[in-house]
Amino acid sequence: MKTLSQLTFNNTYSALPSTFGTRITPQPLGDPFLISVNSEVCQLLELDPTEANTPYFIDLFTGNDEHPHFDPIAMKYTGHQFGQYNPDLGDGRGLLLGEVLTSTGCKWDIHLKGSGLTPYSRQGDGRAVLRSSIREYLASAAMAGLGIKTTHALAVLSSSTAVYREKIERGATLIRIAESHLRFGHFEYLFYTNQHAELQQLANYVIQHHFPEISEEPDDEQRYALMFQRIVALTAKLIADWQAVGFAHGVMNTDNMSVLGLTFDYGPYGFLDDYNPGYICNHSDYSGRYAFNQQPSIALWNLSALGYALTPLLHKDKIDAGLTLYQTQLQREYSQNMRSKLGLIAKEKEDTDLFNHLFDLLSQQAVDYTLFFRTLSSIPHSELPNPSHAMTELFHNTAPLEQWLSEYAKRLEKEPQPDGERLVMMQSINPKFILRNYLAQQAIDAAEQGDNSLVEQLLEVLATPYAEHTRFTHFAQSPPDWGKELEISCSS
Repeated sequence: MKTLSQLTFNNTYSALPSTFGTRITPQPLGDPFLISVNSEVCQLLELDPTEANTPYFIDLFTGNDEHPHFDPIAMKYTGHQFGQYNPDLGDGRGLLLGEVLTSTGCKWDIHLKGSGLTPYSRQGDGRAVLRSSIREYLASAAMAGLGIKTTHALAVLSSSTAVYREKIERGATLIRIAESHLRFGHFEYLFYTNQHAELQQLANYVIQHHFPEISEEPDDEQRYALMFQRIVALTAKLIADWQAVGFAHGVMNTDNMSVLGLTFDYGPYGFLDDYNPGYICNHSDYSGRYAFNQQPSIALWNLSALGYALTPLLHKDKIDAGLTLYQTQLQREYSQNMRSKLGLIAKEKEDTDLFNHLFDLLSQQAVDYTLFFRTLSSIPHSELPNPSHAMTELFHNTAPLEQWLSEYAKRLEKEPQPDGERLVMMQSINPKFILRNYLAQQAIDAAEQGDNSLVEQLLEVLATPYAEHTRFTHFAQSPPDWGKELEISCSS
């Protein structure tokens, strides 16, 4: 493991022309201090976690010191926000500080969120607050623990600097780590400003650094077609994983969509508590554009917007061909996820009805989504039709449940694997723990009072959400009524 000064940097993005962003220095926060560091993310960088407790680390990532190999740049991009094109976007409160190259050849962006004003801050102050920083910090850990592709958060730091939101809050920074911070909106920016040579340069950059296996294709258009197909497939996989685990992003604007299929820019996100397919986690989303059940179609809409931005490089037929792959890939990935959640390996004709009946049941009785699947993962086949097990506590009317369990028990009789193996498989894909909104809020409330223990406890549980963690079983319980009614905004 290395110190900060021993990390190897290879700042490829800042070497691109100035149209791709603006060099700028982070603005310092007063009296900074560490809230939490994620040791697992440290391992990605090959960084010694004890570095986070040093004054240099704290000062460096709050704008109070400099690293000789950082080359900070505010990235310029645009995007469609709630369906409308916005030309004025970019890193308004963040900077790409540099890119670390590990001993295994992996490249990791180091991005500082909350670094102060940039040319793209619009009417904002360029700052982040402790509340939103902790939410993203924990969400990144939660998604990584679930095995869903995501950006990572190395650490959260706070300060005495006052930041004005709905109330006065502490200024904070989040250190975000990602394979790339490139968004659909980067391509849209270059397309809509008629910088087509730079658009091609960006496409070549993505292929070189992220899809090198297609870089040897001699035909330019075919390379870009393959790049687009990779982005489509990665996006389909991401959405299938979100839907299977019950995650709602909340703001699926094209500037929040990663070209590598990473869960990106955590704002008003939420995991389903009671199963509600129309769940809206962003109280600013008045039309329900980004409701949970709209995410698959919105992702396709966003991919279409990206495809349009690539028209200087790709013929329409190749864009359409790439887009047609989305639905097939999404259905394949989602079907596999859901079959695994029910412990099914074989495919039978009655499976579609089995799933439809289940979703109707969960929706009609507003059953806790995560608790249902986790509870089901512990019930042997011989006990399924028995209404005395813990599953009945999740339902107010058990008759439809018993009927569905009977269907499920009959279906399992066609499975080739032993029942014990089924339960092990189900427990490996149905988490006991998710980051429920009320838990994140409790951690934030405590941290704002100087107590970071709940942040650390959640970090430990979310790293391995499929494990039992018996001393933290209370984190797996259904939330109190007030916890289901929390409203989360884009500033969260």
